[in-house]
This record gives sequence, C-alpha cells and structure tokens, in this order.
Amino acid sequence: MAEDPGTVRAAAASAAAGCVVAGSVAVTVAVVASPGPGLTGYVSEAGVTESGYAGAYRIGVFALAAALLLLAVALPPALRVPAALLAAGGVGTVLSGAVTCTAGCPLPPFEAATVADLVHGGASGAATAAVVFAMLALVGSPAAGRHLRRIAAIGAALALPLSAAIALAMLAVGRGPAVGVLERLLLLVAAAWGLATSAALGLARTRL
Repeated sequence: MAEDPGTVRAAAASAAAGCVVAGSVAVTVAVVASPGPGLTGYVSEAGVTESGYAGAYRIGVFALAAALLLLAVALPPALRVPAALLAAGGVGTVLSGAVTCTAGCPLPPFEAATVADLVHGGASGAATAAVVFAMLALVGSPAAGRHLRRIAAIGAALALPLSAAIALAMLAVGRGPAVGVLERLLLLVAAAWGLATSAALGLARTRL
C-alpha cells in the first residue's frame, strides 16, 4: 500500500525541525567553546582544522543542510520555487561544511584568500541567500497559505536588512565586531524561520 504523500511531508517537517535544533546546538557549542576571536570573527572559524571543535561544527552544519533538504520535501507540491531554493540552500550548506576555510577565514577585499576560503565563503553566502529568497518566494505564493506566508514575511523582514548590512560592512570595514554580530543575528533568524516553518507544516498535517 502506497504511503500517503501528506504523511511523508509531515514526517519530513518533523525531521527538519529536529535537524534545525540539533544543528544549531552543535554549531553554537563549537563557536562558544572554540578559542576563536569571539564576536570579531566569523562563525565558520569554529570549523577550521586547528579549532579542536571542527568535528562538532561540521556535524552541526550538515544537520542544518539536512534540515533545508527535508524542509524542501515537506513543502506542498505547489510550492516548487521555494522548495527548489531550499534544496539549493541545502546543497550549498553541504559544500560549506565539506570545504572549510583556512585560519581566520580571510575574504577579500581586505584579506588575501585561498581557493578554499573563496569556495567556503561563496557556498555559505549562496546558501544563506537561497534561504532568504525562499522566504520571499513563500511570501509571494498564495498556495503557501496565510500562516506560512506570515512566518516567511517576518523572517524576510528581519533577514533582508541584516543581509544588506553584512554586505556593506564587509565591503566597508571587513572583519570586525559589526560583521560578527550581524552574521550571528542573520543565522539566528534563518534557524528560527526554519524551525517555525517546520513546526507549522507538521502541525497543519496533524490537524487534518
């Protein structure tokens, strides 16, 4: 007997929520416990080989990647664009975790970067952008329903200015407390949106 597609999506939503929580905890532990530069550095610095917490960081990143892929599966079939964006974000997150940056995670224009630094930074940025665009796509999709659209609207309203501020700060001043704090806030917004969306999808199925 074929399994109900709605049941599969509900299970994917529940699994996505679990992965968001597990991934966020693992990355947070790695960032807080690693002897890094604190708020003046990038979150990715917890994943460099010399960190000592690189394993926990990678596990967390891969869990978050799984959350994005599962969330793409959990969305209704009519929401193909947001699902494709989430899948792309998941692939970018996998690449970000697989290719770690060098010590300090240097990025242009103020620092000399290696190929690994550019790949890692590009994958991380592309993954984050895909998640933000997925929020916007949900806002503009009537098929998403009022509840999902409201959650996406709140997420996008917070994520867009943070993304713009990070881009401007990196171009204007480079590494520093401003970028460090803004990056952490943006990741927090993305994680909270993923958890809220996963919960909403799971609850919507259980009410049927």
